[in-house]
Amino acid sequence: MPRALWTGAISFGLVNVPVRMYSAISEHKLHFNYIHEKDGSRIGYEKVCKKEGKPVPEDEIVKAFEWEKGEYVPMRDEDFEKAQEDTYKSIDIRDFVDYEAIDPIYFERTYYLGPQEGAEKVYALLVRAMEESGRAAIAKFVMRDRQSLGCVRVADGTLVLEKMYFADEIRKPEGLAPDIKKGDVDKREVEMAQALIDKLYGPFEPEQYKDTYRDTLCEIIKAKRAGETIAEPKAEQPKAAPDLMAALKASLEGVTAEQPVSNGGDLSKLSKDELYKRAQKADISGRADMTKDELVEALGAA
Repeated sequence: MPRALWTGAISFGLVNVPVRMYSAISEHKLHFNYIHEKDGSRIGYEKVCKKEGKPVPEDEIVKAFEWEKGEYVPMRDEDFEKAQEDTYKSIDIRDFVDYEAIDPIYFERTYYLGPQEGAEKVYALLVRAMEESGRAAIAKFVMRDRQSLGCVRVADGTLVLEKMYFADEIRKPEGLAPDIKKGDVDKREVEMAQALIDKLYGPFEPEQYKDTYRDTLCEIIKAKRAGETIAEPKAEQPKAAPDLMAALKASLEGVTAEQPVSNGGDLSKLSKDELYKRAQKADISGRADMTKDELVEALGAA
């Protein structure tokens, strides 16, 4: 059972649903340390007073808000507690909306909400009511000295809280979109692009997407540990296609050529670069050091 990050209650009208919050994400990050390259020792950091030039003990460090340049207002724990008011330890539901109507740009991070002991029945009631209504709840809550907006929804019989940004935190994309009139795009190019979209269309299956960068980085770490020399890749800055129609046509042909062996596809006819891209999608270990024939053999066995 994971450790609860927050304990409180969902406020639903006059009904309270005592819950515990758990992270729904388990990121598989590679963690690196800074070291002194000369002797391999870890680099340490000290909290130093810039005025005195001396290290400062933890009990002398406080949070402060910079009101004006160089003017700080020190803050204590009780100051933050006073600001929490009625939303302290409460996920206060304000409205119910259609989940599909929320732009994903507002979502920041996902948490699971599980019932506290003795709250199973009222928790199940809210889950059942929300499932049958097909709606999601918009709520406000305070966590880690900050009020947040949240969306509560149901997934697999469990309440899920999507931490959200407030509207004034979302930047407008002003000046980013090119000023292109409708007539500036050729109809045949649009039709070709739509055909490419149709070719790549399919159900969303998150399991098929792998963190190939992390896997390749692990392979490089293993190779460096073994004293092997790593060849530097030839990275090129992507450029817009000079002939858009030709690029669209080649893309369509490439997607059509990506047929599994069972459908008559011959892997040996593909280039090494095409084989490597397939090996990335298939998450084949050691692909970076494989020859073309080895890639064909590994993909055939996958």
